[in-house]
Amino acid sequence: MAVETPEKAAQQPKGLGVVGWLRWIWRTLTSMKTALILLFLFALASIPGSLVPQRGVEPEKVAQIYQNDPALAEWYERLSLFDVFTSPWFAAIYLLLFTSLIGCIIPRTLTFVKELRRRPPEAPRNLSRLPHHAPVDVSLEEAARRLRKLRFRVQTGDGWVSAEKGFLRETGNLLFHVSLLGLLVAVGIGSLYGYRGNVLVVEGDGFANTVATYDRFIPGSQVNAESLEPFWFTLDDFKTSYSATGQELDYSAFLKVNDTDDYELKVNEPLEINGTQTYLIGHGYAPIIKVTDGKGDVVADRAVPCLILAKATLQSECVVKLPDAQPSQLGLYFNFLPSSDGHGASYHPAALEPELRLMAVFSGDLGARSGIPASVYQIAPEEVLAKMKRSFMGSQPLKVGDSFSLPDGTAKVEFTGVREWMTLQIAYDPGRTPALVSAVLAVVGIVLSLMIRRRRVFVRAGEVGALTRTEGSAAGFAEEFSDIVKVLSDGDRDVR
Repeated sequence: MAVETPEKAAQQPKGLGVVGWLRWIWRTLTSMKTALILLFLFALASIPGSLVPQRGVEPEKVAQIYQNDPALAEWYERLSLFDVFTSPWFAAIYLLLFTSLIGCIIPRTLTFVKELRRRPPEAPRNLSRLPHHAPVDVSLEEAARRLRKLRFRVQTGDGWVSAEKGFLRETGNLLFHVSLLGLLVAVGIGSLYGYRGNVLVVEGDGFANTVATYDRFIPGSQVNAESLEPFWFTLDDFKTSYSATGQELDYSAFLKVNDTDDYELKVNEPLEINGTQTYLIGHGYAPIIKVTDGKGDVVADRAVPCLILAKATLQSECVVKLPDAQPSQLGLYFNFLPSSDGHGASYHPAALEPELRLMAVFSGDLGARSGIPASVYQIAPEEVLAKMKRSFMGSQPLKVGDSFSLPDGTAKVEFTGVREWMTLQIAYDPGRTPALVSAVLAVVGIVLSLMIRRRRVFVRAGEVGALTRTEGSAAGFAEEFSDIVKVLSDGDRDVR
């Protein structure tokens, strides 16, 4: 058996070790290839945010998915697909991309600064070997002057002139990457100091920009109740226009802002007050329902927002919870038809022939004190609803002004009118302007990096040669070189 000597053992390769692995991870993370992959993943990760309804933008559609397909909604919840842009996996991609860009930018900036300070190199002895070459009749002193006029950086030596141009290419490259970094910083600023929330407002009701009035409020980590811009408004009227076939053409909300200003709120035309923007994102119907319990007390008389079932016709469903009803708590389930065809369906989204259909009544404990979370669009959670008594299961149609008394005498339901509701997203994002500036600078940077080429021009007695330092741009340089030769020969023509 061969015996391993200490000398041979010392010559054997060793593992990377902790420090070596950390260096390898850092080099890999800060490479341009990794940055491009992360940028692609960042864009790819944003796609679910546009395909799946987001809880912060369309809470009613999220609620509808929970109702129509609870199993799918549960998987969406597990994968954070209802809150893509605040999910842990999206934040991980964001932070890795942020780190990678910093690691790319710093060394490239240092290299670029050194390059700027470096003077053009000495002209080669044999200019005919360069990709572009031509005879020229000009003195070296005049050639240097004319090249400076063309905005070249010029260096002269014994019997030669060297000139270089096109540093804006790398400037544009760095500007693009710095702008991407600025874009990420702007997103971070918005996440820390911004907020957004959703609220549903029925015609005739108002909204004040306080935390308590939001249906859903998502603040940044540095936001508190005092951070919100103080304003309020009342929804005076909501108007929607449709084509003859029922296609929605336009809709507007008419607001009274701060009790003084009238404002027409339209889609993609937000109300802005000191940087806080209010967007109109949806609308629907809220039938006015009056309920009298078995003891003759009015336990509900309000407009009830309905959840849309069919977008084309705005056929909707809504529930009324009556925890104060006597002798037993009640939960009422309705279908609302804006234009009833008389057979349980709506033929048009406009409220031409509104009809409210009482579909089911549940009596018993609504589970308000059970500790189980419940949606406002559900009578009760499934496990609570299973314990309640179904005191009415049918389809009782009600026109405006009609009423219906339950067979067991526990309640009387009246359909007294129809209002419309609107859903709003209210957002404050201090990073919005920096993000816009960063995006514009990124476009400028990439245009510079694509349009400008690095090139060098050398002059010796009786001849001029040139080459480009940008891969793939040699063919496009031929015309410019021809112009440079003409300028060196007569000095009358300008070249960019």
